[in-house]
Amino acid sequence: MVTNGTESAPGSAVGDQTAPPGDLPAAVLWDMDGTLVDTEPYWIDTEHALADEYGGTWSTAHAMNLVGNSLIDSARYIKEHMGVPLPPEEIVDRLLDGVVSRVEDEVPWRPGARELLQALAESGVRCALVTMSYERFVAPILAQLPPETFRVIVTGDQVEFGKPHPEPYLTAAAALGVRPEDCVAIEDSNTGAKSAEAAGCTVLVVENHVPILDGPRRVFRDSLEGLAPADLGAMRIR
Repeated sequence: MVTNGTESAPGSAVGDQTAPPGDLPAAVLWDMDGTLVDTEPYWIDTEHALADEYGGTWSTAHAMNLVGNSLIDSARYIKEHMGVPLPPEEIVDRLLDGVVSRVEDEVPWRPGARELLQALAESGVRCALVTMSYERFVAPILAQLPPETFRVIVTGDQVEFGKPHPEPYLTAAAALGVRPEDCVAIEDSNTGAKSAEAAGCTVLVVENHVPILDGPRRVFRDSLEGLAPADLGAMRIR
């Protein structure tokens, strides 16, 4: 796991350990694709370009089936359904090449995301980024944010089991030294919501490209716009 550019063992606490007030979440754990940034169209365009290059078949419906999945699982799905004669690892590299080049030109922020990040920082609530994208895709996005916006960063190439397994969110909470049940996770996919829910987090769901099923630890909002740290604290399901 990467924390401020250095390695941090799961279970270690990071940064300022002063707990936020009781009406605030202990930490906020952010998904990236579709939640922090709306990069799904970049992935879809890259997938279609790969299909065109190899004479494969692809559709938006197939692309939506990949939302929230680990990259290697997505690559296996692409190999099977697109008919691309490449190993999954190479498909991952090709996808990353295409999407990273787009992000380096423009980061498509989700409405209200940067404003909420700033408000959380000013309130002393630490944040973690929990994404199934790989580190080299995350880096150009983080470069557009203030240093230490995310005290902990968990990427898909740094965990054994990706979403919907709870490992990514459990890893982030452990590195921050907080209990998952005291955290709010922000997600936009069923796969991600399952992961955070299984870890014990309250899940703030902001739907984007795919509909999300209801769940016992899920709170739904139309947008991050106008949300304050205290709003997230009030959402926690104990």
